[in-house]
Amino acid sequence: MKSIKLFSLSVLLLFFSKVAAQEFKLGKVSIAELEQKVHPKDSAAVAAVLYKKGKVRIEYYQDDGFVTLTDVEARIKIYKKEGYNWANQAIWYYDMPGLTEKVIVSDVYTYNLVDGKIEKTKLKSEGAFDERVNKFRGQKKITLPNVKEGSVIEYHYTIKSPRDGMIREWDFQSNIPVNYSEFSTYIPEYYVFNPRQKGYIFPKVTSAKNNKAITFTNKERVSTGGFGGGAVKTEYSVDKLDYIETQTTYIAQDFPAMKQEAFVNNMDNYVSSIEHELAMVKFPNQPLKPLSTDWNSVAKTIYDYDSFGPELNKTGYFEEDLKVVLAGKNTPDEKILAILNHVKSSVKWNHYTGYDTDLGVKKAYKEKTGNIGDINLMLTAMLRFAGLNADPVLVSTRSNGISLFPNRNAFNYVIAAVQTPTGYVLLDGSDKFSVPNVLPLQTLNWYGRLIRKDGSSEEIDLMPKKTSNDIVFMNYSIDAEGKVTGKTRRQCTDYNALVTRDNIDGVKEEAYLEKLENENNKIEISEYSRTNEKEILLPMIESYSFTGNNFCEVIGGKIYVSPMLFFTEDKNPFKQEIREYPVDFSYPFTDKYNIVIKIPEGFVVETLPAPAVISMADNLGTFKFNIAANDGTLQLVVSHQINEAIVSTEKYEMLKEYYKGMVAKETEKIVLKRI
Repeated sequence: MKSIKLFSLSVLLLFFSKVAAQEFKLGKVSIAELEQKVHPKDSAAVAAVLYKKGKVRIEYYQDDGFVTLTDVEARIKIYKKEGYNWANQAIWYYDMPGLTEKVIVSDVYTYNLVDGKIEKTKLKSEGAFDERVNKFRGQKKITLPNVKEGSVIEYHYTIKSPRDGMIREWDFQSNIPVNYSEFSTYIPEYYVFNPRQKGYIFPKVTSAKNNKAITFTNKERVSTGGFGGGAVKTEYSVDKLDYIETQTTYIAQDFPAMKQEAFVNNMDNYVSSIEHELAMVKFPNQPLKPLSTDWNSVAKTIYDYDSFGPELNKTGYFEEDLKVVLAGKNTPDEKILAILNHVKSSVKWNHYTGYDTDLGVKKAYKEKTGNIGDINLMLTAMLRFAGLNADPVLVSTRSNGISLFPNRNAFNYVIAAVQTPTGYVLLDGSDKFSVPNVLPLQTLNWYGRLIRKDGSSEEIDLMPKKTSNDIVFMNYSIDAEGKVTGKTRRQCTDYNALVTRDNIDGVKEEAYLEKLENENNKIEISEYSRTNEKEILLPMIESYSFTGNNFCEVIGGKIYVSPMLFFTEDKNPFKQEIREYPVDFSYPFTDKYNIVIKIPEGFVVETLPAPAVISMADNLGTFKFNIAANDGTLQLVVSHQINEAIVSTEKYEMLKEYYKGMVAKETEKIVLKRI
């Protein structure tokens, strides 16, 4: 009896495996898939990838040579209305001089279950269109029709690229569950790629060798008569070149959805994915062509680009102007600041990134606009002209992800660095609020790569070490009905100042104050003023008076109030039991509060929060809270300091408990009672 059961179970498993295999084909949508109400392993999922397959082939065409073909097909289940956005797909492609890719979309359908039968709706022509993203990229957008809760959608597309060494990154994870994801590459022996996996879970990998051949058809015009006479005919000949192709397949099954966590700079840094960087080309009867085998070779390859290294040697376009700028500037600090300000005032960023130039430094200077490469390579050249030891630093912005592995596509930005006896001074001429060693937040992404004139390179830590301060002085009084009236002066330095200036830049004061009032428990602000808004080397200061009716509870003749009012940290941002990703604060910071509270006449203090000090190991951070009463006045001093920009997951539990204790203390109430 037991053997019969085992036999039946094995037959059943074999049956289901065959069914699963059949389902991984376009058009084979099942009633079971349409009937499914929730994801079996994630009931909160708004949608799920039932399967997704990608195939990249580098193939030879007689007229085009080797080209890259990328085929993608997918089936997605929609569970909830919040998942409808998965019916809108966008496939980006390069569209610029010298690199124009084509995207062909096919087999796009929506499936619904109607009266127990499968209803199939095809994408109409108006549901697919091309859209310009920027001057380098376009995107093919498709909007699937008739999507409802319970729908299953399918699509297929092919990208044809004239380049032979471009394999796109493939994500095995998303913000919805992925039941099955398969990615295969077919690479001729003439190409050597460095495959790099990232994330916390990895697909299974298999590899095989395939025999392939290229057939060349040669055409030659020959004369049928002697000594150049007679008729001319065309003769054809065929040559064949055999080669080995490596097929590599990655398969991921039941990968969970990526869950958003607080203080993560870019979730894509931790998505399970595979990327391929072309490291070497070795065609028959030709010398090896190494491209990016390590960081030094990557740096040298980039430095040798016509739009990078040679641009640093151009100086004639700015020399006369710079001589005027540098007049009377004797110290390195004076020269650095003068040149940085000159670049900022002379050339405006056109909001295109890139580590190499677009217009070229000379044209960008003349037209007073340029991309990041134009501006910061120009800045580097000017610093060198002034006799400073300056070099460019390749950077990957936060949105671009962390540059984990050696490859030329790891970077999308460049800044300048000046070596001084006390270390490197990092500079960016594209941001009007940036000052030496205070870079735009988007560039604070772990490490960059400095390239010297000789092509050698060095890793540069981009994360700030200096603490940015946010210092608040506040005094307020409470009346017998619990109304609060007071004044606040807030002083920000370094990155806190940069963030504040960014927040107010281009915003009308009325709109800014309305937002400030709403964010701070509906206070009413008056007598608002700013100091050093444009003097970016000085602290940014905001001052205002305020009134509020929502801070105190009056119960049974007693007044209850959280003493920090709208500066109270009342929620712990770290709630997960287990943290999967590092905590990224962007920069070390210190928040300090000096608060004077005048209690209403006829009241005395019944209860005050007790003083507290919470410290983390390894000098990660400290919270201090102290309050004292003196003749109708309360004096409160609070400080919250985090000393590391990035906190590892190993320290998460300690950080979580730290914030838990801080929130508990800041939300404790002062209790005032009538005399």
